[in-house]
Amino acid sequence: MQAVSPTATGVAFLARPGRPAVVARTLAELAGPTRGVVELPVRLMWNAERTFDLGDPDQLLWMYENVLRETTRADDLRALINGRTLRRVWRLLNLPRGVRQAWESRHRGLRAA
Repeated sequence: MQAVSPTATGVAFLARPGRPAVVARTLAELAGPTRGVVELPVRLMWNAERTFDLGDPDQLLWMYENVLRETTRADDLRALINGRTLRRVWRLLNLPRGVRQAWESRHRGLRAA
């Protein structure tokens, strides 16, 4: 899977200053887990508490927010985010404006989700 490049879209939406948001080309490519416990790598979550029980709605949101905000790799999205789950929880996620804009620009269906 390749991420959408800021130069390909003509607009660089930033996850944070100096870091473009990484966006999957399609939601169908996002085949991450939908249940169980997931441990994020240190590059995505610097806290010692990096495990998330996907059965707990609050932990699921917290994990998705961290992955979408912190990733610099499209492979992280494919391995950790599930496209159907992302669509279901999209409006509940607390994301930086640049991350939300980048995803909604590429995946217009998320705006209505």
